[in-house]
Amino acid sequence: MFDIGFSELMVIGVVALLVIGPERLPKVARTLGHLLGRAQRYVNDVKSDINREMQLDELKKLQAQVADSARSLEDSVRKEYDGARSAIESPVKEAVSQVETLSQTSSVVPAPADMPAKPLA
Repeated sequence: MFDIGFSELMVIGVVALLVIGPERLPKVARTLGHLLGRAQRYVNDVKSDINREMQLDELKKLQAQVADSARSLEDSVRKEYDGARSAIESPVKEAVSQVETLSQTSSVVPAPADMPAKPLA
């Protein structure tokens, strides 16, 4: 992260020893270590939150894609169903109308010559 070598670290340690003093240096180093640990945890928490949000966005996009696919599949199935239904209904309607016209025209059965005609109902 900082690209600091060993010699540079030694210079920082000697300067800290001269500025802070040998009595307070362990306490300052311990406090500095705790603060750096907190900073690292904070950075890691932020990274994990960002990753979680990115995954959530990806899941939302995937859910939208699946919903679009389901809608298009439903539309195509509905079109096929309607086409098959109309292909079946039109011959059935024609057959029903033919049966109705036949039943209307032949509702009166001609009687034999010796009997009068009467309706079938």
